[in-house]
Amino acid sequence: MIFSERTDWPLGGNELAGLLADKKRRGEDVFDLTESNPTRCGFRYPSITLSAPVYEPDPKGLLSARAALARYYSERGESSDAQDFILTSGTSEGYQFLFRLLAQTEEAVACPIPSYPLFEFLCRLNDLTLVPYRLIYDGSWRIDAESLEKAFNQCRIRAVLSVNPNNPTGHFLSEADAGLLSRLCEKKGAAIISDEVFSDFSFFENARVVSTPAVLTFSLNGFSKMLGLPQMKLSWIRVQGPAALKKEALRRLEIIADTYLSVGTPIQRAVPELLKEVPGMRGQILSRIRSNRRHAEEMFGPSLLHAEGGWYAVLRTEGRDDETVALELLERQNVYVHPGYFFDFDEPYYLVLSLLPPPDRFNEGLLRLARFLKA
Repeated sequence: MIFSERTDWPLGGNELAGLLADKKRRGEDVFDLTESNPTRCGFRYPSITLSAPVYEPDPKGLLSARAALARYYSERGESSDAQDFILTSGTSEGYQFLFRLLAQTEEAVACPIPSYPLFEFLCRLNDLTLVPYRLIYDGSWRIDAESLEKAFNQCRIRAVLSVNPNNPTGHFLSEADAGLLSRLCEKKGAAIISDEVFSDFSFFENARVVSTPAVLTFSLNGFSKMLGLPQMKLSWIRVQGPAALKKEALRRLEIIADTYLSVGTPIQRAVPELLKEVPGMRGQILSRIRSNRRHAEEMFGPSLLHAEGGWYAVLRTEGRDDETVALELLERQNVYVHPGYFFDFDEPYYLVLSLLPPPDRFNEGLLRLARFLKA
């Protein structure tokens, strides 16, 4: 055996990806309603100057950068201290640090489904078992308490992942569900990992992340979504919870981070100035996703599932197989969407659309999608 079993994935492409590649090779104009890279969506970006004449590594990240983040959270009404933050080069690295901090080999992490497929890869690369817990839709999304309790009873869960708002369902964790998570994690000695990369993009003013102060909680965020700058590779872990646990977690995380020192000094020095650009960039993206969302609601009505935020929309295909719809839609209408099974929907009747594309491309894609579904 030359390669490890943890990377023994099926590497063959799926039929949908193959069809998309063929159309691109032929130069066909494809309306991509899956686009998640904001730098390809026509937003106006501020000019950014990066400089770092002196290398002064700090395992947790430069104090000036962490202090700026603490001020940013405090201005939003969330009391924070610079010492609560660990900088990472991306949220994936943040997850790796936390998985190494919290779990032994073959122990488990609970993850919501439907959700982004990244977590399966991250758990496998860190030799952990991923145990799903279900989200239920009944006009709005909520945790299936029975499936979460079952996950805790089936193996030793060291952390529960919660995405606020979830990708792709677009719902924030409710007060009731946050209470459920907090009680179970406190009882079982598990931590909460709250992925908040889409938390700046809510559709309603009252939609927000609910805190869980009774439990050790690690919040993840970064410039990839907040500023629409995935290429800047700057994210952070914010640690909250009971004082003794928080202190020990930060002590251990500092050692893990010191092993890598992965965040570039230029981007760290730019953090205070970049945070000043958040309102303008957030405003552009919010305007786009809210406008595209309204257009989709007008066109598809209740077939478009309710959401509170994020960059995505979920469309019910009314009993038609999602993979078949996605393939035929791309073949006949040159519109590319994600079938719901990519995100582990438990029924094969959902499509996932990005709300980021420019309005003219998005609206034309929706028109073609609507015509196709009516045919």
